[in-house]
Amino acid sequence: MTDSNKDIVIIIGKLVLISVIASALLAVAFVPTNEQLKKNYAEARTSTLAEIMPSAAEFEAVYGDTVINDEGDKEILYYRAKDSSGNLVGYAFFRKQVGAQGLIEVAGGVDSSFNAITGIGIMAHTETPGLGSKIADDPFKSQFTNVKVADLSLSKSGGAIDSITGATISSQAVIDALNEQVGDIKVAEA
Repeated sequence: MTDSNKDIVIIIGKLVLISVIASALLAVAFVPTNEQLKKNYAEARTSTLAEIMPSAAEFEAVYGDTVINDEGDKEILYYRAKDSSGNLVGYAFFRKQVGAQGLIEVAGGVDSSFNAITGIGIMAHTETPGLGSKIADDPFKSQFTNVKVADLSLSKSGGAIDSITGATISSQAVIDALNEQVGDIKVAEA
């Protein structure tokens, strides 16, 4: 074996060793970080439920049949929101909808008679900064508080919601998520 071949073998060996060490460190760091991320995500969802359905004291999950992880947990379809006396005050939910740039995760609430939206939240999105990203801002979100479900469409179509200038697709995606999920819950609860 020539000196140049030995040098190549040594360099490759060093690269492999560095890669193995880096992979091991990443694996060690992933486990505790992943658990904290899951905890933070669950806390954000709980907080958002309370914001969009302020009259509720508890949220009873309604499960579907789809298993979502290795632990056997089932998908939560929506929540029955109940006051401190256990009376149904409405329904809360999370729904993912395709926007202009990717998925938008919308949180929403509707009263128990399916007449009005109680509020919304945007959990996650990848919409264009400065345009579609404004769906997560209060001027847009506040339009939904106590809006009648029958009026849940863009104002240009005769509805109660003003779209964000330059972001009609993102605005419509939020409305579609709400309308579709409210319809699904109404059918499930009939």
